[in-house]
Amino acid sequence: MADVTITSQMVRELRQATGAGVLDCKKALTQAEGDFDKAVEILREKGLSAAAKKASREAKEGLIGTYIHPGSKVAGMVEVNCETDFVARTPQFQELARDLAMQVVAARPQYVSRDEVPEEVIEKEKAIYRSQLADSGKPEHIWDRIIEGKLEKWFSEICLLEQPFIKNPDVTVEQLIVENIASLGENIKVRRFCRLAVGE
Repeated sequence: MADVTITSQMVRELRQATGAGVLDCKKALTQAEGDFDKAVEILREKGLSAAAKKASREAKEGLIGTYIHPGSKVAGMVEVNCETDFVARTPQFQELARDLAMQVVAARPQYVSRDEVPEEVIEKEKAIYRSQLADSGKPEHIWDRIIEGKLEKWFSEICLLEQPFIKNPDVTVEQLIVENIASLGENIKVRRFCRLAVGE
């Protein structure tokens, strides 16, 4: 490993970019041999693995995020839970709750996660794909693989956690939540949501 001097300026810049502690930033920069982007990635991976451990903890506090679209014809409400009232009151958590309510309005999910989708609804969807494939002339031995692919796409449209986040489609809503778990240090769960539209 090359002998790279880690300056306090480098540590400060990395702290500003990631919000990580001084020691963690220094360790990451040393591990990355002074490469800033690599150090950010190391901290991110560390944060996300820590977030995975936190995801099993109970989340009973939180708040209801709301978003009313200009014109007041459509609105979304989401119950987002965390572990403490302290985190629930942070601007970051409140912004997350509002963003999720906005997601509900814009992307019209039907369920929070695929675990909530009733088996009969999934079977009905599969039956639609099978009848489409029967008319397509594609060989039967590849139908299951095609149906699996179509189901994955369908889940990403109807399940809130699997939808691309409207403010950054490169991440899913679930990834957004995991990133917030990593930076806020508490488990976060979306419990339920509703979408109201005038006349619907």
